[in-house]
Amino acid sequence: MAMDANLQTKPVRTANLAKKFRWTVVIWLLIGGIINYLDRANLSIAAPQMMKELGLTATEIGLLGTVFSWSYALMQLPAGWLIDRFGTKKVYTLALIWWSGATMLTGAVSKMGSFIFARLLLGVGEAPCFPTMAKITSYWFPKKERGLATGIWDSSSKWGPAIAPPLLVFIMVTFGWRALFYITGVLGIIFAIGFYIFYKNPEQSRKLTKQELDYIRTDGAGSEQSLQTSKIKWRELFKYRSVWGMILGFFCTIWIWNIFLVFLPLFLTDVHGVTLKELGIYAGIPWVGGIFGNIFGGYLTKKMVDKEMTTPIKAKRIAISISAICAAVVVCAVPFVESLAMTIALLTLALCFISAMTGSAWALAGDIAPPSMVASVGSIQNFGGYFGGAFSPVIAGLIVDKTGSYSLAFISGGVIAGCAALCYWFIVNKPIEN
Repeated sequence: MAMDANLQTKPVRTANLAKKFRWTVVIWLLIGGIINYLDRANLSIAAPQMMKELGLTATEIGLLGTVFSWSYALMQLPAGWLIDRFGTKKVYTLALIWWSGATMLTGAVSKMGSFIFARLLLGVGEAPCFPTMAKITSYWFPKKERGLATGIWDSSSKWGPAIAPPLLVFIMVTFGWRALFYITGVLGIIFAIGFYIFYKNPEQSRKLTKQELDYIRTDGAGSEQSLQTSKIKWRELFKYRSVWGMILGFFCTIWIWNIFLVFLPLFLTDVHGVTLKELGIYAGIPWVGGIFGNIFGGYLTKKMVDKEMTTPIKAKRIAISISAICAAVVVCAVPFVESLAMTIALLTLALCFISAMTGSAWALAGDIAPPSMVASVGSIQNFGGYFGGAFSPVIAGLIVDKTGSYSLAFISGGVIAGCAALCYWFIVNKPIEN
């Protein structure tokens, strides 16, 4: 009887261990996203030296952020279609090589027109990154786990800016600001080669056991080949109320997100007198709050579903709405504190709530969209966020140049962030019927 009991427990233990390989895929997505955001954040780190050496203004730095956001936003629309049409592996690898080349180009030019062109190319290349991740997640994870999986890889958008200050400031002090763009560009090309060699869809992976493959096929996950057909045409997605709610809600989210991404280092140096060497520490701390918000927000949505408290869609809407209200309060409070310690604490808390919003929003695309159109719906949402949010860096730069203060930029950004709660709670309410 003892021998029989031991024999019976082994398969269970093996089966449990077998259900882990899918998380390896998330780690690859996380690393790719970190590289993606290093290539965005290097501008904000290099900005003080670029302004000093090349005579650029805060408005011009903001304009470079806006140019990136516009090209990034506009390319979301074809990017989602390309991913759904040609597959995740090919499109993502080519996109990595493209945006890495654009990053290196940024370090090689000196004129404002050339910088604008390089940032435009960067936006085009980076556009497929996060829609691809959302699509891959829909292959590798059932719906109840997508919030947590998405929270992990979406935390890359905070790991990048968190790592960027100490790492890139060191590179800039040692080698100059142009080296930031060269080194991060080369890193992206190396990763692209590794991803192309490693990544396979679930049904093609030799490292995936039958038990885990059966598990990830439950509740909506599946293979790329089996999810290629849909009765809905791409242009018809804009007829759905939930899609418009996602567009408007993500616009409210990315508006304040872009202000943080472009101006946080400058805000700390201009308002609180943080030196270049100190910037490597202080500018990275708030993004740690973003990492926590991403992962913990995804964990909470998974727990709500596991405990049968609500549906996967409603769990994410709850997380977004509560986080949006909290983000609004905290961001609006930033201009009213004077100490550096309290400012860092509020910025960290704000990014925690904002990140919980972005993670749940990306995961929501997998619940709202038909399985074959996850990348398209995710990219349309991202289009709305970055096309509208593209105005925030240049408007924030104008406010700073005209008023000499960041107060109005933060207060208006906080109010707009709070409006995301209205969009996701009252407009995004049901999935698209295929």
